Amino acid sequence: MATIIDGKALAAKVRERAAAEVAELGGRGISCGLAVVLVGDDQASATYVRSKLRDCEQCGIRSFDYKLPAETSQEELMELIGRLNADEDVTGILVQMPLPAHLDTERVVAAIDPNKDVDGFHPMNMGRLVRGLEGLRPCTPAGIMEMLDEYEIDPAGKNAVIVGRSSIVGKPMAFMLLARNATISVAHSRTDPHELARICQSADILVAACGVPKMIKGPWVKPGATVIDVGMDRDEAGKLCGDVDFDSAELVAGAITPVPGGVGPMTRAMLMSNVVLAAKLQHGL
Repeated sequence: MATIIDGKALAAKVRERAAAEVAELGGRGISCGLAVVLVGDDQASATYVRSKLRDCEQCGIRSFDYKLPAETSQEELMELIGRLNADEDVTGILVQMPLPAHLDTERVVAAIDPNKDVDGFHPMNMGRLVRGLEGLRPCTPAGIMEMLDEYEIDPAGKNAVIVGRSSIVGKPMAFMLLARNATISVAHSRTDPHELARICQSADILVAACGVPKMIKGPWVKPGATVIDVGMDRDEAGKLCGDVDFDSAELVAGAITPVPGGVGPMTRAMLMSNVVLAAKLQHGL
């Protein structure tokens, strides 16, 4: 049976580390503050925002909560971001996605000060990732790297397969693993479906981030491989599940993340870590 990678327990350690750093910075007169902007009344997004605000309280990070109506204009949202960029009490800015359809997401992301971009999505931060330079990293892949380190899974020299090529997970995940000397393959929606199982079977580290419930089956997993499930789906019974068929994959894998309790908690924890890093960057630390 596979080792279960406990993202919930590790997330608690990451938050404790962030809280200690917040206290240390506070002793030097540097405060950490996160502004969270929610446009509209999407219930899932509202739930995520509440969780992030609770994490801030636990870590000693000030939170600034902005709830805007769904009909907020592009200009109104850009004006708010401009004010937050200039606000010295705000060290991190997070605009909760997805935005209402009439808003231009790319313009919003690009408007955030790169040193306050705690989601790590700004083109400058993505460029720094590609170049191998220090910067704010997208929270989910950064959390996955923490998990690999915690469980002493060294990517160097290993074959890593990422299923999914989003800018949120798949692409930054590829560059983070590449920076740690893994050999990378990225499968996606246009990959030949007859080849997908074979590609997955080549992986020493398999990251599933495709948004298809239980798509990755046990026979697709190389014996002893590390399986990281980024999915947050519902199965045919309406039960929460991932992109990996956990029951069959667990029998083959060497280590595997559960859903829930795996990658999800780490994504939130790394946001707190990013808020601390953003404060350090803004003060030249």
